Amino acid sequence: RLRAHTHIHTHMNMRVLRLTAALYLAGHAHALALARAPVAPLAAAYGMRPQAMPRLAPARSAQLSMQAAAAGDGKGGPLAKLRAKLPPPAELKKVTPLGAMFFFILFAYTILRDTKDVLVVTAPGSGAEIIPFLKTYVNLPGAIGFTVFYSWLSNKFSQQQVFTGLVSTFIAFFTLFAFVIYPNAAALHPTAAVDGIVAALPAALAGLSAPLAIIRNWTYAVFYTMAELWGSVVVSLLFWGFANQVTKVEEAKRYYPLFGLGANVALIFSGLYVRFVSGLRRTSTAADPWAGSLKLLMGGVSAAGLVVLALFQYMQKKVMTDPECVPPSAVKQSKTKTSMGIKESASYLASSPYIRDLATLVICYGMSINIVEVSWKAKLKAAFPNPNDYSEFMGAFSSCTGAVTLFMMLAGQRIFKYFGWGAAALVTPTMLFITGAIFFSLILFGGSLSPLVAALGTTPLMLAVVVGAAQNILSKSSKYSLFDPCKEMAYIPLDAEAKTKGKAAVDVIGNPLGKSGGSLLQQAMIFSVGSLAASTPYLAGCLFVIIAVWLRAARSLNTQFTAAMAEEGAEA
Repeated sequence: RLRAHTHIHTHMNMRVLRLTAALYLAGHAHALALARAPVAPLAAAYGMRPQAMPRLAPARSAQLSMQAAAAGDGKGGPLAKLRAKLPPPAELKKVTPLGAMFFFILFAYTILRDTKDVLVVTAPGSGAEIIPFLKTYVNLPGAIGFTVFYSWLSNKFSQQQVFTGLVSTFIAFFTLFAFVIYPNAAALHPTAAVDGIVAALPAALAGLSAPLAIIRNWTYAVFYTMAELWGSVVVSLLFWGFANQVTKVEEAKRYYPLFGLGANVALIFSGLYVRFVSGLRRTSTAADPWAGSLKLLMGGVSAAGLVVLALFQYMQKKVMTDPECVPPSAVKQSKTKTSMGIKESASYLASSPYIRDLATLVICYGMSINIVEVSWKAKLKAAFPNPNDYSEFMGAFSSCTGAVTLFMMLAGQRIFKYFGWGAAALVTPTMLFITGAIFFSLILFGGSLSPLVAALGTTPLMLAVVVGAAQNILSKSSKYSLFDPCKEMAYIPLDAEAKTKGKAAVDVIGNPLGKSGGSLLQQAMIFSVGSLAASTPYLAGCLFVIIAVWLRAARSLNTQFTAAMAEEGAEA
């Protein structure tokens, strides 16, 4: 056994010695460490002294290194290829916490988005019909009011103070809602008074029951608005505003689609979390299982928000102070307090074709998705009237959206690389046009498809739910993977004033304005023809007109963005 062990040891040392010799011939300095470690005793046994081994001249060492590299595959070894693909340490130090921030922001937003729909759609005396009125008469005024408030904050405080203060406010509200407001909703809601008003309404005014449901469930309406503002404020305004200040256009093209990859992993995990909480409700013996689930859901939102704040503070202390990560000019911009008032900002933005085209993109997306989404959610409530079942379906919907978007993100990187910003900006409206046409065709010509529905072993209602879910998943995945990165890249060439005030106007007002515009359109159609179902053909026509305007604005913005990038490159 001793002889065998000695043989194996000697064989291994011989292999190391050969490796050391090869490294010496290639000019690698690591061979010195090998020669003085396990190889040294064996070399001494053979009468060799590692320290006395000849040292090659630098020129000869470099020549042999190049020859050794060329002997591989002509392009460098596998390690060299891997090293070339890795981002520089300075970029990695910056983009890693940014990607983590986006992950947790989207994790919280997905939970909020699913929860807000469950609250308002399944509330007493409510339904999907309440959503157009919420978006028009609650969300839009709230967004406009917040924009004024944000403009005031930007004039008074630094970006770091505004970011920390707003995210902390959202965390406090959602925690308060789950643990204080919702358990006391029966005492806070004027249910009896609104029921009396609804009972006294004549048949001609029965359509007012939807806006009255907002008053009946006013705390749910406030939660719905705050959840929508999380998407507009924390995702679009705060995170992307901060990311655009510390990221160059070249870096954005490489890493913004990757941010989406991490964000859509968050969609998958948040959807699984919502489904897990829904499963707990099935076995709960509490009088109101949904109240306990709401605490768990908002606990997840609060925890994600705290992680976002911790990552933001890390970036302020470790990244923003590193000139290799962030240019000093970007740090100066982040600490600058803007001085333009809200009226001056509106006048400035109205005179900017660049910002107008950006706003058109956001408004058209909001109107388009709202037109198809409300009809789908009405079918969804009919299929899943129980809040537990509705919430579980939305969890599965979010997970599927994340999975599909992961694939779209991989394709998006190649679209940006080989076809450019303009082609990437056209994918989302094209996707909405195709999927919207399929969805409305199934609704309008559903009668002729009855044999096919029966052959599939399902019902027309469930087929509408499934097709609507597929339409929403494909539309949202193209938005997350291409539309959002395109929109955020478009801000990078702008000056600090346009980035701050322009982004506030476009994202915080434009997004709710788009959704409210779609809601107003639906309300006008409902009052004109009598019902949402009867207005479907007209809504389909409006959808295609809106997408045509969207495509025109995207082409115009592509021309201006290309010119702005060329000008920035010339100045550099």
